[in-house]
Amino acid sequence: MGTEEGSKEESVELFCPSEEEIERWMARAFDMAKEALENGEVPVGCLMVYKDEVVGKGRNEVNETKNATRHAEMVALDQVLDWCWQSSLDVKSVCERIALYVTVEPCIMCAAALRLLNIPVIVYGCRNERFGGCGSVLDVSSADLPHTGTQFKCISGHRAEEAVDMLKTFYKQQNPNGEKQNHSACLFFLLLMLHYQNVLYFHTLLLLFLHYYSFSSFLTVLNFLSVSAPKPKTRKE
Repeated sequence: MGTEEGSKEESVELFCPSEEEIERWMARAFDMAKEALENGEVPVGCLMVYKDEVVGKGRNEVNETKNATRHAEMVALDQVLDWCWQSSLDVKSVCERIALYVTVEPCIMCAAALRLLNIPVIVYGCRNERFGGCGSVLDVSSADLPHTGTQFKCISGHRAEEAVDMLKTFYKQQNPNGEKQNHSACLFFLLLMLHYQNVLYFHTLLLLFLHYYSFSSFLTVLNFLSVSAPKPKTRKE
């Protein structure tokens, strides 16, 4: 009798999509990414396919909703949950047979969510060198992390150059909400660092901060904190 882990690995291999399926579904994911670009969003689009049916699809909606968590994958996951509820199907059983097709490597947040829901296969276009959760920054997909869902298979590189070109087009236009969002995120990181008195926590957060944001952003927000901090009251003699 095989182990549960072994049976899961076997099911992932059997579930691996064909080249024809990858081509067909990735074409639609790229259509979603183009729609995101036309709407002033980071051009990422995705589809979640269950038994040859799209049960969830999404594009970035961060600027539209002013919610930094509304990545394409999170939008699609919400649709999957709604579809399961309307179809009276068990979410866990469905997710274990879903293939995700996405134009850019999922970020660490999205990769963690996909792992927790036991999505077995992810097909993506280009690498996400800044936030990637499938090996570019952290390898959430294959890390040995107990009680955090199951590892998933990644198939990368499909139409990668096209995905990169769309990202370049977006960033040439400059994200109108990017500076405000970066300053908000910078402020959050700094406040978190100030909250922890433990030196190890502080240094870890500082390294994360400098990885995601520039040193000039660090100085800008630090200056903001010093200027806006309440001035100590002087005692009258």
